[in-house]
Amino acid sequence: MRIIQITPGTGTFFCGNCVRDNSLVRALRSLGHDAVMLPLYLPIMAEGGNTADDQPLFFGGVNVYLQQISSIFRFTPRWIDRWFDSRSLLMAASKKAGMTKAKDLGALTLSTLRGEEGNQKKEVLRLIEWLKEDPRPDVVCLSNGLLAGLARLIKQEVGCAVFCTLQGEDGFLDALPSPFDEQCWQTLRDCEPWIDGYVPVSRYYGDLMRGRLQLPDAKVFTILNGVSLDGYREPSLPVDPPVLGYLARQCADKGLHTLVDAFIELKTHETLSQLKLRIAGTMTPGDEEFVAEQKAKLDNAGVLGDAKFLPNISLEEKIDFLHSITLFSVPAMYGEAFGLYVIEAMAAGVPVVQPNHAGFTEILDAAPGGRMYDPDVPGELKETLQAILLDADQLTQLSRIARESAFALFSVERMAADVAEAYESARQSLSR
Repeated sequence: MRIIQITPGTGTFFCGNCVRDNSLVRALRSLGHDAVMLPLYLPIMAEGGNTADDQPLFFGGVNVYLQQISSIFRFTPRWIDRWFDSRSLLMAASKKAGMTKAKDLGALTLSTLRGEEGNQKKEVLRLIEWLKEDPRPDVVCLSNGLLAGLARLIKQEVGCAVFCTLQGEDGFLDALPSPFDEQCWQTLRDCEPWIDGYVPVSRYYGDLMRGRLQLPDAKVFTILNGVSLDGYREPSLPVDPPVLGYLARQCADKGLHTLVDAFIELKTHETLSQLKLRIAGTMTPGDEEFVAEQKAKLDNAGVLGDAKFLPNISLEEKIDFLHSITLFSVPAMYGEAFGLYVIEAMAAGVPVVQPNHAGFTEILDAAPGGRMYDPDVPGELKETLQAILLDADQLTQLSRIARESAFALFSVERMAADVAEAYESARQSLSR
């Protein structure tokens, strides 16, 4: 199959969706498919080799913004648009991308969801013309529901199967100001006839979005995420002194402040006085003030010297980081659709402690390489972390289960095979 994966880029920082899509395209190629990742808005930041590097960028972020705020830019010739799509300008714009909040993007989100009926019609038509060139795709997959406005014209003009991954759109849409929140949800529902299949990344998220989008069961293909397991080594426990680790965007939504509070409390236990804290992952310009607050909190408690912040690390640095920690936790404050970082930690043989909700419950039910805690019970995160850190036998057992489970259940190769099967099923249905 010729498969086009359309994925928004971030320009200067890693995001879980980009990492997942890039790994998926690479794995689909290994299965023999002609898979291509096409970037939207900004260049894609990806680990382990960017599969989109040799493809044109569509819906350049600067052009999309200008076309939204002024009708003049909806009719400018391509040679002017091409200047706004220059990599240098887009990279400069991307440095501000992490500071953009959903509350400021209501009108723009609604416009892009309306596809060729929105202010970015010119961008839609350019993408369609590219897709119609030989060889035409058998399947186009939209990375998330916010791209669903492209589906109708792709279906009508290109004539291929159209899929849409569902991976965390609800939080963004719900954060839009009224009336854009409900208008966007309804517009997304209206796109359903033009989409052949939806691919939620967990059963939890599939159930949630099936209800909110009123999707027919036959169109929902739940496929659990997988990660590339290349480079992960056998764990070397115990780590001495013990290290508590975090790997996710360094922001409040991921609960970093909650983990910092728990770490400060853990340090008061005599046996854990040497405990270290290592915090890695994306830090955008919009996160800097929050991170500074966490450092000040650690400093006031007299333990800043036992903590390290490692923003925007590479793939190799990430794997080394995971192999250097004892226990892992990202106490996300919202309903995470999946949480790739949980699988990455487990692949390194690191036990995890996660809140008992959303996609985390599903992962740890299938792969019990850690413990869950009730986020509504004050102090339970600290108590759960402490119980594992003080029990060497439990730590060793969880480490073994975590690694075995990650390799058995959550490889990118398994995910790619499941995705290809879903695409082929839809193609056969369309041909009948």
